[in-house]
Amino acid sequence: MKKLILSALAVMAFGFANAQEVKFGVKGGLNFANLGGDFDGDLVTSFHVGGLAEIKLTDKFAVQPEVLVSGQGTDFSEDGFNSLVKLTYLNIPVMAKYYVIERLSLEAGPQIGFLLSAKNEDVDVKDSFKSVDFGLNFGAGYDITEHFFAGVRYNLGLSNVADFPDEADFKTNNSVFSVSVGYKF
Repeated sequence: MKKLILSALAVMAFGFANAQEVKFGVKGGLNFANLGGDFDGDLVTSFHVGGLAEIKLTDKFAVQPEVLVSGQGTDFSEDGFNSLVKLTYLNIPVMAKYYVIERLSLEAGPQIGFLLSAKNEDVDVKDSFKSVDFGLNFGAGYDITEHFFAGVRYNLGLSNVADFPDEADFKTNNSVFSVSVGYKF
C-alpha cells in the first residue's frame, strides 16, 4: 500500500510541475453506504463534503486529489435486534480523470480514509473499527458550466475495517455510492 500512496504522490507532484491549469473547488452530496463482507446490513443515507484540486495535464486527462468528510456505516437488524452504525471518515481520494467528451469525464483512483468517529446508536464503538481504510473509487463527472459540476462515484472498500479482538476472522469493508454537486473556482 505504501507503493500505491507513493505512486499517487508522484503523479500529483508531476501534475503540478506540468499542469496546464489548476482549479480548486468544493463539493458535497449524498452517500448511500453499507458495510459488506460478514456484516449483512442495509444502506445508510448520509453526506460528504470537502475540497478538491483539479490538475489538468492535457485536454483529456486530469488528476484530482480531494479531502472529504464522509458519513458511512450500516443499518443492521437481526432477530428483532436493530443497530444503526454510523462511521465518519476523513477520506483522501486521488482520482485520475479522463474526459471522454468536452464536459464528461470518467474517473478512477485510490482512496485512504481515516476514521474520525464510530457510533452504534449513541454508544462510541471506535475501538471496534480500524483507524485506516483503503479503497478504490470509480465514477463519472459532468461539468454543467465552467464552474458548476455534478458527479457519481462508487467506493469499493479494499481493507477489513472491523477490529473485533474476540472474532479475528470477522471481515467487513466499506461500500459507498455517492452523488455530488460542486463548484470550481
